[in-house]
Amino acid sequence: MSMTEDELTAVVVDRLSATPDARLREITQSLVRHLHAFAKEVRLTDEEWFTGIQFLTATGQMCDDVRQEFILLSDTLGFSSLIDVINHSDVEALATEPTILGPFYVPESPVREFGASMVEYDDGGEAAVFRGVVTDTAGNPLSGAMLDVWQNAATGFYAVQQPDMQPATNLRGRYITDENGRYEIRTVRPVPYPIPADGPVGKLLGATGRHEWRAAHIHVKASKDGYEPLTSHVFDRESDYLDSDTVFGVKDSLIADFIPGPDGILVCEHDITLALLK
Repeated sequence: MSMTEDELTAVVVDRLSATPDARLREITQSLVRHLHAFAKEVRLTDEEWFTGIQFLTATGQMCDDVRQEFILLSDTLGFSSLIDVINHSDVEALATEPTILGPFYVPESPVREFGASMVEYDDGGEAAVFRGVVTDTAGNPLSGAMLDVWQNAATGFYAVQQPDMQPATNLRGRYITDENGRYEIRTVRPVPYPIPADGPVGKLLGATGRHEWRAAHIHVKASKDGYEPLTSHVFDRESDYLDSDTVFGVKDSLIADFIPGPDGILVCEHDITLALLK
């Protein structure tokens, strides 16, 4: 006697009921339910199923020590931003809003002095100062907070994307806030850039009528003992793609101005608020 679609789903879910780890059991059973429901809803054909297998295979083959195509896929589907909202929306009302990590973060950037430049390569970009104050949710300045900062060059590329051109630590650095919670970083104005579009994720964007561009931004990971770590961006208000950032990372509260200072150098002021560790 033939098994119906719903009966098959029930059998697979039941087979997973013996999973010893309760959380893994919950996740895998839910995944099966939703994956089967998706196939049934769109009436997935044999050819479409195999095309999906080929797409995921190609995505894995594109990954290496520098490039994580699965993170790009997660980002462009809005999934990374959804995970961010699920896990951090409870502190967004008072703390600085988080957003996605992105695929180009490199740990262990050099520790730089207050006000030091993280520019190690002349890319012709506009000189800029990025500064502000790190506080708690009551407005008290936090001295000794760590800001791990990275961004792209005026060429549109991160150092990790151009190992034969840019120094490995160009436009990357870790800064410590002073006794008044202040930080100051000399850098260049970020520019919009396309995510790598020469792989399966780029082909999917093209097939769905979407562009591959990100709005101009500076990445910041802020941390201090006793406080929730923060992963965020600061977006240039004059940038293109603020309303269509391809990874859905833009939030209004993270948009800031780059304004010429008395010496003509652009200044971006952006304060950061950290919530107490739960």
